[in-house]
Amino acid sequence: MTDKKIVYIDMDDTLADFMGAYVSAREEKPEMAFPQAEYGFFANLKPLEDAIESVQNLLDSNHLSPYVLTAPSTVNPLCYTEKRIWVEQHLGMEMVERLIISPDKSLLKGDYLIDDIAEGKGQEGFEGELIQFGTLAYPDWRAVMGYLLKA
Repeated sequence: MTDKKIVYIDMDDTLADFMGAYVSAREEKPEMAFPQAEYGFFANLKPLEDAIESVQNLLDSNHLSPYVLTAPSTVNPLCYTEKRIWVEQHLGMEMVERLIISPDKSLLKGDYLIDDIAEGKGQEGFEGELIQFGTLAYPDWRAVMGYLLKA
């Protein structure tokens, strides 16, 4: 048993640039209503600035234990595999073993949930502290890491 605090990290628009890829795909093919359903969409997302280094710093921490907790698009079976591929490509096998795909984030026990949205995928029912990425309080990974490393 460890006394490290558990940190769950959302993938889309927290670690990876989902919205940037979505907007770009819609501009390229406006007739495509759901570009995220296309083969390769999730696997090819670009990491957000400082995201990869931040996860590595969390892995190296003596006090924090990070996991990727991402919600699937339940109507898009490709996303399950592609999110796994993305994690391996950008974060390595150690984080693949710490990858959790769940449509309801409230089911997991932990201390922190870093997510860009506050509700809709169980974030509102998460028992730990929600750190809402991309807000005034936590606009980027530097702000998030500053808070977590002080906590």
